[in-house]
Amino acid sequence: MVNPGKRMHRLQAKLLALRHGPGAAILPPEITRIHMNFALKWNDGHFGPRKFWKSCLPRLKFWNPAIPMLVNRTSDQSAAAKMSIYFRQAALSSDTPSALASKLSSLPLAQQPHSSTENEHPAPEPEEGERVVTIDMKNVHSDDILSEFIAKTGATLVHPTPDEQVEMRKFDELAERAAIDRAIRKKYLDDIRREERIQAVARQEAEAIKMANQ
Repeated sequence: MVNPGKRMHRLQAKLLALRHGPGAAILPPEITRIHMNFALKWNDGHFGPRKFWKSCLPRLKFWNPAIPMLVNRTSDQSAAAKMSIYFRQAALSSDTPSALASKLSSLPLAQQPHSSTENEHPAPEPEEGERVVTIDMKNVHSDDILSEFIAKTGATLVHPTPDEQVEMRKFDELAERAAIDRAIRKKYLDDIRREERIQAVARQEAEAIKMANQ
C-alpha cells in the first residue's frame, strides 16, 4: 500500500504540473470557444497538434474552465490539422448570455457538440456576433503552435508564485531521489537474480556430474 504522505506528494505535484507549464494562460473574455481538429495518430504531420492537446490544452482548460474546448479527431491521416478560435465581436456584460450559449442550452445534452474520435463535430461556422481565427497546426511543433495561439488570442501567461517555485523545486528533487532509489533497487534485484541463475546452473552441473559417476 502506498504511504499516505507519498500519495499526497504525488497529488500535489500533479496539481502543480497542471497549474503551471506550457499552456498556463488566462484568455481574454472575448473568446467564446476553441476547437481543435486533427488525426487520431501522430504521424503525417499530426504530432505537434497531438502534443499540444495532451500537454497544453489541459492547462488552458484549468485556467479557463468556462470556455468550451472541443477536440475533433479523425482516422483520416491526410486531413488538415487546424485550430479554430472563436471571438465575440460585441462586448457583453458578464450576466448576459451569448447567442451561442442560449442556443446550446436549448439543445438536449446528447445533441450538444462534444469532443469526438470519429470526426462527428468538425469546426462549425461562427455564430452571429462571432468571428473565427484559425491556426494551421499540421507539421508544426507544439511550442510553435502555442506561441501562435498566445499571439493571436492575446492570452496572459500565468507564472508560478515564489512559494510555488519552491514547491516545484522540492518535487523535482523528490522525483530525482526516487529515480535514484529505483535504479539502486533494480541493480540490487538484478544482482540477486543473477546470483540465483549462477547457483541454479552450478546445481545442474553438480547433478549432472553425480549422475555420470553413478
